[in-house]
Amino acid sequence: MENNKRKMDSNAPTKACQYGSDCYRVNPLHFREYSHPHIETLLSKVASINQVVVPEQIKINKSVFEEQIRIVAKQFPHLADGVKHPAKQTKLDTGATSLEPSSSKQVSSQIKPSPVPPTDSKNAIESLFAERRAKMQSAKREAPTPVPVPEPNSNAASSVATADTGVSLQKSLPRDINAYFPVVAPRGQMAQKLAAAEPYNFFLTTITDSKPTHSEPLSVTFQELLDSSLGQLESSVQMNFMVDIGWLLAHYYFAGYENVPLLILYGDETPELRMVSKKKPNVTAVKVDIKTPFGVHHTKMGLYGYRDGSMRIVISTANLYEDDWHNRTQGLWISPRLPAVPEDADTAFGESVTDFRSNLLAYLDAYKLTQLQPWIARIRRTDFSDIKVCLVASVPGGHVNTPKGPLWGHARLGYLLTKYAAPIDDSCPLVAQSSSIGSLGPSPESWVLGEIMANFRKDSAPIGIRRMPGFRMIYPSYSNVRQSHDSLLGGGCLPYGRATHSKQEWLKTYLHQWFCRSRHRNKAMPHIKTYCRWSHRGLYWFLLTSANLSKSAWGVYNKTGRFEKPLRINSYEAGVLFLPKLLLDENFFPMEAGKKDPQFPMPYDVPIIPYAPEDTPFFMDYLTQ
Repeated sequence: MENNKRKMDSNAPTKACQYGSDCYRVNPLHFREYSHPHIETLLSKVASINQVVVPEQIKINKSVFEEQIRIVAKQFPHLADGVKHPAKQTKLDTGATSLEPSSSKQVSSQIKPSPVPPTDSKNAIESLFAERRAKMQSAKREAPTPVPVPEPNSNAASSVATADTGVSLQKSLPRDINAYFPVVAPRGQMAQKLAAAEPYNFFLTTITDSKPTHSEPLSVTFQELLDSSLGQLESSVQMNFMVDIGWLLAHYYFAGYENVPLLILYGDETPELRMVSKKKPNVTAVKVDIKTPFGVHHTKMGLYGYRDGSMRIVISTANLYEDDWHNRTQGLWISPRLPAVPEDADTAFGESVTDFRSNLLAYLDAYKLTQLQPWIARIRRTDFSDIKVCLVASVPGGHVNTPKGPLWGHARLGYLLTKYAAPIDDSCPLVAQSSSIGSLGPSPESWVLGEIMANFRKDSAPIGIRRMPGFRMIYPSYSNVRQSHDSLLGGGCLPYGRATHSKQEWLKTYLHQWFCRSRHRNKAMPHIKTYCRWSHRGLYWFLLTSANLSKSAWGVYNKTGRFEKPLRINSYEAGVLFLPKLLLDENFFPMEAGKKDPQFPMPYDVPIIPYAPEDTPFFMDYLTQ
């Protein structure tokens, strides 16, 4: 009878985690998808979670292992009650040396339950970093030559633990940055790299398992965004969907900005984000709530303010957690350094030719957050005249035209193309590429051709009779993902489901493979999102954005209404539009080297290759079967 009580729930996963006892994760979703026999064996032999003995010889950080035990214990009915009441839980014993206790009696004699102090700030802060630190400890590679980390500037960081901050990160993290991040760029060189990337300032993230990308001039790591050569950071804002606060704060720590004010706007809730402001007073984390259940805060943007009054904008496609900066293809646009306007300048001074500043202000104002007001004031007094790309953003709500044209979604893109794009031959297709695909409707005309193409096809040619351009979609096939650096797990950033596809199977005729041999990312699955049009003459325009091909991201027109039909958008998104007229004073971006202007750095190989008849899109279902 006792053995039956200790069986796992019938819905427990059966597919084993490929990392085995090296697994460092503490995400409950991971443990609902994959079995961890080394933990399940421990739990099956005890009558209470308090009796679990943590082996002395575990390969990962003990605090991580303890959290894993609590997560897996929820799959054991006889242990579930103890897990559901944290106040009744006790610390797991960490003094045992044997992997499996011989009996419950033996275990109970070794355990001395003691309550977990709820206000133990040292443990709380260390837990923010435990998962990332544990993975690096378990990584089976030779440690590179240690690079000493210089002492942070006294104005930026402090190594003294106080009652307010809890504990210095210097006491929680290893001194060697190479022991924490798999790819570390040379210090002090990012400003030079950015200058060499002009006029596009368009980068891809480095790929851990593709060494050529580690030294590619147009590849960056996150820590380079905090490089001192770009400016001495005074404060910053990180706006994103998913944020691993431990991973993010580790970057700030190694850059010497442990105590610099940081505002985080995020979409995906975690316990760590909820508590970080209590333990790190310089960090303010605000969850962006959206009224509709179909919307998310999907923008990926950074605002960096420097001590000399200047600032910088970064718009990317990457979430702020390790996996997105590991073996996935991501894109970033990094602005030039933007100086403060002279004190006696009028309010119009320093606006970009693309109205980037006023568009950014409108975007930030849409949040209606008091925490953003100092940044809105700062941006108003910043010179944006060196920015020559257009901001293309989405905010939730129903939107109609304004005196400045449509401000959001696919209508905004159409407005900008009409204003700035050279006339484009109708034989040039739109090439869309994203990491997820929404519900597009039962036919191409439902939304893609009916709304998206109606705006994405636009240019500055006089209105006349035109034919509909073709549509192409780059989305990784099953075979693309299977050969990725992480095998099928490489598809973890591609949440397109078989159920959705079954309602829009017409899409397969438009699908194309992911190929990126030219930039050493053929095996790095794309989380980047791009839209563009080109011909043999060159690239007419290119959009880098957080917005996947979905109605929630781009908007859909209301079908009813006596007057103007508003564009209904569910999510926050942000991207930048590159236009040759504004950047080069030309009609095309060169797509080949050796031209008068620099070649545009395409993130995939051209020409693109369609699916073979036997190909299927990669479905997230493959990871849950």
